[in-house]
Amino acid sequence: MANSADPAVTVRNLRKLYPGGVGVHDISFTVQKGEIFGLLGPNGCGKTTAVECIGGLRRRDAGAVDVVGFDPADSDVALRDVLGFQPQQSLMPDKMRVAEALSLYGAFYRDPADPDMLLHRLGLADHRRSYFEELSGGQKQRLSVALALIGRPRVAILDELTTGLDPRARREVWAMLTELRDDGMTLLLVSHFMDEAEHLCDRVAVIDRGRVIALDTPEGLASTVATAQTLHFVPSGAVDPDMLRALPSVSRVDTDGTRFVVVGGAEVITDVVLALDREGVRATRLRVEQSNLEDAFVTVVDEQEATAPRADR
Repeated sequence: MANSADPAVTVRNLRKLYPGGVGVHDISFTVQKGEIFGLLGPNGCGKTTAVECIGGLRRRDAGAVDVVGFDPADSDVALRDVLGFQPQQSLMPDKMRVAEALSLYGAFYRDPADPDMLLHRLGLADHRRSYFEELSGGQKQRLSVALALIGRPRVAILDELTTGLDPRARREVWAMLTELRDDGMTLLLVSHFMDEAEHLCDRVAVIDRGRVIALDTPEGLASTVATAQTLHFVPSGAVDPDMLRALPSVSRVDTDGTRFVVVGGAEVITDVVLALDREGVRATRLRVEQSNLEDAFVTVVDEQEATAPRADR
């Protein structure tokens, strides 16, 4: 559980610019201990630059960063003992075996995690003797996560950790990260998968053009967009579309004569089901769509695009 009185990561007015004004302009946020904090944003918005500055891989131009009491700009050795970093792309010698990589990385730490445990939890136990060049893209990604966690870090930065993983592997990694968070580890997660952020993150920050444009819980951000709900169903008997259109909570009804799509407000599910029941009809194959984090992400980014100064474009 996050401890709001004791942040693990503090970022204030972080700035890192590249030629042409691309980079991070002015980013501030805190990550609480025992929290999974997500950084979301379009490609090229500055997410990776921000976490590389936080992880000490790049020197910031301005601002302040604190990671459990250390400044990554001048605490290389001390920071290594408390911070794990899984980069967006990780390369190793082609002829290095998976077990050798974990042994090598573990040697840098005083109390490394059990390599066999990590290999098992990340689905690599059968590949411990495989060369790096023999691994699939998803397996290389899982190895990268294992290397980030081998030092039992207090804070782990994971940049697009499930890219290339199949759905089952993604869910297994999600379960492991939730367990790590519950054990007190702080996780800073960069992702472009909205379902991943919605499932894992306690809070998320949306970055666009190098600035934070929204920061809230996934549920809080989702609640800021329109509350319309969409019902998809096949009625068990004949239904007059105009009867549904007359319901006060319904704003639109589309049908091909068999399938119905009904859009409406917060009460639309109850109103439609009761109206159908009065007609002796059941809604079969019912599916409901509601506003989610992806809707909020698209909305806030589109609004930013529409109002951004022309100099930023």
